Amino acid sequence: MARLFLLLPLALVAAACDRAEAPEAGRDTADVAGPAIPAESGTPAPPPVAAPAPGTAGGLPDDRTPIPEAPFSETSAQGAANVVQSYFALIEQQRFGEAWRLWSDGGRASGMSEEAFARGFDRYSEYHAQIGAPGRIEGAAGTLYVEVPVVVYGRLSSGREFRMNGAMTLRRANEVPGSTAEQRRWRIASSGLRPSPAP
Repeated sequence: MARLFLLLPLALVAAACDRAEAPEAGRDTADVAGPAIPAESGTPAPPPVAAPAPGTAGGLPDDRTPIPEAPFSETSAQGAANVVQSYFALIEQQRFGEAWRLWSDGGRASGMSEEAFARGFDRYSEYHAQIGAPGRIEGAAGTLYVEVPVVVYGRLSSGREFRMNGAMTLRRANEVPGSTAEQRRWRIASSGLRPSPAP
């Protein structure tokens, strides 16, 4: 299967919350970004946090496979990666409800209510994401899964830099009798983002 390397930088500035540690595993989904607000007047903004380079510790895999120019199907692995890209774009636009609904079971797979999901972004002053090439589609006849590597990095409201990396797992129902159109779309099933060492 052809592999595609995507980079999606997101710079988002948020208010409040001085938590110095990256979120825990059960809270991954709300730990993906925060809304943009202007910096305080007269206070110089800190320099942007640098992305970890592909192939380095905490970075995306250094996959240099050429990108195919042919269109991809929504049900392909690249279709799953496109959902992840859309997810981060919606968060950047502060459309948290739409982003939450990209989780399986109408957002319930995130383990949070829509309101709690949105509040989870308040702890960051700067947030960026890089999305890598999807893996192979796995699964049985009923349900298919694919992992999409992600790196997030930025700054907490306290000023401390943070990094997380891992993979988001997406799932969809195969073309089986009785499945709905929504069940046959890629949706986020879980997030395996974990803290990685700062530079």
